Amino acid sequence: MKKSIFYGIVFLLSSQFSFGQSMSEVKLTDAWKDKIYSLAPEKPTFPTTKPKKVLVFSLHTGFVHWVNPHTEEMFKILGQKSGAFDVTSSTDIEMFEKANLKEFDLIVLNNTNSKPQYRNLFVDKLSEDQHSDSVAVWKKAGELEKNLINFVKKGGGLFVIHGGNTTFNNSQEFSELLGGSFDYHPKQQDIKVRLVDPNHPLVQAFPKEGFVHTDEPYFYKNAYENLDFKPLLYFNNAEIEGQRKEKELKDGVTYVAWIRKDGKGRVLYSSPSHNAQSFENADLLQFFLDGMQYLVGDVKVDDKSIGK
Repeated sequence: MKKSIFYGIVFLLSSQFSFGQSMSEVKLTDAWKDKIYSLAPEKPTFPTTKPKKVLVFSLHTGFVHWVNPHTEEMFKILGQKSGAFDVTSSTDIEMFEKANLKEFDLIVLNNTNSKPQYRNLFVDKLSEDQHSDSVAVWKKAGELEKNLINFVKKGGGLFVIHGGNTTFNNSQEFSELLGGSFDYHPKQQDIKVRLVDPNHPLVQAFPKEGFVHTDEPYFYKNAYENLDFKPLLYFNNAEIEGQRKEKELKDGVTYVAWIRKDGKGRVLYSSPSHNAQSFENADLLQFFLDGMQYLVGDVKVDDKSIGK
């Protein structure tokens, strides 16, 4: 009986929030923004004082996610409606100069995909100047990346969304900061997302039995194997279709979202979402807002690494 109820819930969630194995693009209209506003939390879950300053950074040089402008607007809506965050958006890499980073409490990397050649967003952008010197380009790119890493270590928050993990995908230091690097993903599909610990404060928005989410199931490499983070959400590997045959996983789990402490700062990685339709799930909006509060220090939770 309990099993039938569970799968009934899964079916309802799937039919409401998923649209097969690929989702068509949704136009960013006032009507869509009004819908997200109506679904967003009325107030922050945890006590807060003055609004914290957030930078949503959405530059991409590699794969273009059509959801980027929707994700940017979603974060603005969360900040505005809750009153907990003052959100600014940019695609200018000068925002990663030390003086500019100091203006923010939290940086969001919104699908900041880099090109496959170097897998370094800043190198890609700086190389657009045809008169640039490659040595100078790599030096400057390294400086800006280091600024971001130090921003977190000194107390800043970093929220990385979906393909934002490819920003510096070949950088071991960035991989360790984030908790892993992008490896590959199979086709979009309905994923049964489960909660690692239903009692953890940052997943209270979701049903204890989990939910169905349509997305690309991401697999990871580099620092991921160290599991130097506190996992929040996962999927069972055996349930994922279209894995690479040479890497196919028949058992175990892969994490969908996690948090980690780094120095005085905090990091949250969330694989959702490749699609704007995902934001029509009020539970996911609550998860994002709660995660932002964790990242700026409004709430202390168990973020002890399972790898340690």
